[in-house]
Amino acid sequence: METLIEKVVARQILDSRGIPTVEVDVVLENGKVGRASTPSGLSRGSHEAFELRDNLADFYAGRSVWQAVNNVNVVLAEKIVGMNVFRQKEIDDLMIELDGTPDKHRLGANAILPVSLAVARGAAESLEVPLYRYLGGIFATGIPIPMVNVLNGGAHADNRLDIQEFMLVPHSFSSFADSLRATCETFYSLKRILHERGLSTNVGDEGGFAPDLESHEEAFDLLIQAIESAGYLPERQISLAIDAASNEFFEDGAYYFEGAKRTAKEMALMFEGWTQKYPICSIEDGMAQDDWLGWLFLNEILGDKIMIVGDDLFASNRLRIEKGVQKRAANAVLVKPNQVGTLTETFESIRFSQNNGLKIILSHRSGETIDAFIADLSVAVHADYIKSGSVSRTERTAKYNQLFRIESDMS
Repeated sequence: METLIEKVVARQILDSRGIPTVEVDVVLENGKVGRASTPSGLSRGSHEAFELRDNLADFYAGRSVWQAVNNVNVVLAEKIVGMNVFRQKEIDDLMIELDGTPDKHRLGANAILPVSLAVARGAAESLEVPLYRYLGGIFATGIPIPMVNVLNGGAHADNRLDIQEFMLVPHSFSSFADSLRATCETFYSLKRILHERGLSTNVGDEGGFAPDLESHEEAFDLLIQAIESAGYLPERQISLAIDAASNEFFEDGAYYFEGAKRTAKEMALMFEGWTQKYPICSIEDGMAQDDWLGWLFLNEILGDKIMIVGDDLFASNRLRIEKGVQKRAANAVLVKPNQVGTLTETFESIRFSQNNGLKIILSHRSGETIDAFIADLSVAVHADYIKSGSVSRTERTAKYNQLFRIESDMS
């Protein structure tokens, strides 16, 4: 089968924070168009693929992406036009070769990724099949469990909490629709409780509330109260998860948490204490990205009970995931396509992780667009979970709404 790419066009658009990002159209000879855009993270690990910005102080405060746009329209388009849209790996490998750097520093992952995703979407459009079906085939039949961010701290909020995300995980429902309904009802309940206590119900970048709470325990207690008030059972129906984003409070080999200097062992024991008191089923980035000994200890004491999730630790990079498997540093991987830069590399990281028994969580970024590619991808690869932020803000609910459509399509 052969359908040739006729045109590749990139443009600068705005993400959910009003910061420029790249959108790409891949136009095919049969008139079909594949469109994709790339998100951007606020809390970013140093092992992620490079995001190219113009750094012009008087233009979007240095955050414009005209160089990346030009790299698509000139460098990549020149080579990709005329190629068969169904040759995904060949196209991705060519872009990696054209960049020629380990972290996509020359052209920018934010130039390469939207082309890669737009090629896949164009291929699906050409065949007139859903994207999840094109990517996953006839065996793409499972909908992931949502991990929904409802309270924010750390780099995502202007409050006293060091933990970046507090999430609801509705894990005991027969359908995605029922899971998300329970989450929405708990979210409404949480908003009411916050309002009654005179706490802020403004939402942050990912749609979660960001009240100024006294402690992390207060955050957990609020979530338990919200679950029960909505008529659900903590742990049996809805559990809790956190993204510690420990890089944000790690410095010179120590963790500066809740105003105190702590060792990795002290942090791990604190997390263990939380899991004994609260129904926590997942801890993401509980240690800093290069604190391998800390990760090993955390996974040793909690890995047989809950998910120990590597985000900054792995950066969706297969080589780092391989190292993590060898060291037994975690039992789950957070996958963000823009951390690695192409769809092919994303698939390779996911398949390696699954083959080695690691759970898969497909994830958005704090700076998002309405592109719901990760929703289709999560179904295609049989991801265990998906993180798309809260059940507010259109760029977050766009992913959940796409999963509603997919579930309906499968019924």
